[in-house]
Amino acid sequence: MQQEPTTPQGLGALFQALAAEGVTYAVFGIIAMALHGLPRATANLDLFIEPTPENVERLKRALRRVWDDPAIEQIPAEDLCGEYPAVGYYPPTGFFLDIVTRLGTAFTWSDLEIEEKHYDGTIVRVFSPRTLWRMKRDTVRPRDRFDATLLAEHFDLGGAT
Repeated sequence: MQQEPTTPQGLGALFQALAAEGVTYAVFGIIAMALHGLPRATANLDLFIEPTPENVERLKRALRRVWDDPAIEQIPAEDLCGEYPAVGYYPPTGFFLDIVTRLGTAFTWSDLEIEEKHYDGTIVRVFSPRTLWRMKRDTVRPRDRFDATLLAEHFDLGGAT
């Protein structure tokens, strides 16, 4: 396939591959905000995946649909499902992927509120605005706190917990 994932068509190809392989995932971060109508520039895609070895294998098959890259085989299910719940993948084209199965003790797969959005004819699973807000509201990064404020105002989350 080898589409450039930083283009709308390339990102759509990646989402189509995730759907075709049955990957249990949700997009978070800036791409999720964009899918909720709050776009800004980014150089990465954040994917939160269900932490099972079978799901990691489905993810790897989906990535191979988009990139012919032997480095995909080095995405370790034992890490993602164990002690090291985050890996980065730098594809030969496109932008960086952050792949996580939990964020410390604050967010695990069962903690997530997930919604479905449509992108380029494909259903994309994405963190809800409330989940994005919860992730960003108490971080030390000023950009995250700004995003949290934007989410709270846009989605009326001021009283959210």
